[in-house]
Amino acid sequence: MPRLEIKGLSRSFAGKEAVRDVALAVDAGQVTCLLGASGCGKSTTLRMIAGVEAIDAGDILLDGRSIAALPPEARGIGLMFQDFALFPHLSVGDNVAYGLKHRRTAKARVEALLGRVGLASYMDKYPHELSGGEQQRVALARAIAPKPAVMLMDEPFSGLDERLRDEVRDHTLAVLREEGTAIILVTHDPMEAMRMADEITLMREGRIVQQGAPYTIFNAPGDLETARFFSDLNVISGVVEGGLISTPFGPFLAPGRQEGETVDIAVRPQHVGVDFHRARGAPRPSDDEGEVAEGTVRRARFLGQLSEVEFDVAGQSIKTTLPGVFLPPEGRVFHLRIPRRHCHLFSR
Repeated sequence: MPRLEIKGLSRSFAGKEAVRDVALAVDAGQVTCLLGASGCGKSTTLRMIAGVEAIDAGDILLDGRSIAALPPEARGIGLMFQDFALFPHLSVGDNVAYGLKHRRTAKARVEALLGRVGLASYMDKYPHELSGGEQQRVALARAIAPKPAVMLMDEPFSGLDERLRDEVRDHTLAVLREEGTAIILVTHDPMEAMRMADEITLMREGRIVQQGAPYTIFNAPGDLETARFFSDLNVISGVVEGGLISTPFGPFLAPGRQEGETVDIAVRPQHVGVDFHRARGAPRPSDDEGEVAEGTVRRARFLGQLSEVEFDVAGQSIKTTLPGVFLPPEGRVFHLRIPRRHCHLFSR
């Protein structure tokens, strides 16, 4: 039995559907990311689970028991937001103890939690005396103090600088997993979701469009928009003729596509290969990597650990990324290849 199960959750505002028929299940210790662009319905879904937003249809089950009719404070669900929401007039210890009912045992629980988040000596400090990362850890200790079965997190790390974000995020999720808490985390950043999630639930226009492990969604996107959401893409379009799609990189097989159908072939920049052997004048025959196409350099940029080069291939922009420094001059011609195994085909 999953710790948290959502069945057919829906919500409309002024006759417009914000969330439609959302269903998911989260086990104890599992991290599920609700991922999507702004306005896709992920935060509304989170608020409905928390009980601070009414639901029009559906049900919310905690350990198999419906909690949809319960007020927020009776649901056994914790909340963490990006602004931390600490009480400025309370000490760190009092902030963490705020949600605890049994004052006699509260001190021991608070001390134990502050020790786990590395703030054992901060009991008597106040929020304004803490850094952003320290405030986040106090917010975490306060949220898990009542031992919630589920933790809902709405972009809780976006207010931290990039250097600190990874450290605080990893520590937070480790503590929550140790507690056996089911975690639902909202983010609009696909790379953050890839780093954190055991399962990603991708939303678009109020609906779930794909669910699965990060590896699965990244390598088997359900449609072109999903593939584009996770990374830059080169897209080559063509029409199916005789079961094949003709491109500057040679023909592509089009299994299951109808004759005359327009198909988009998507490939990520890191999978576009530069054929240096041919560029140096030592041609070699085509192989199962596909035929070579001539690409004229439009521009090249160094991005730190890799270089991005944009080519003109038969009037179309094709980008590739290569490790290290590779900055060929504008106008230089190279031969490019696209391995078929790294391509995704999507019907229009």
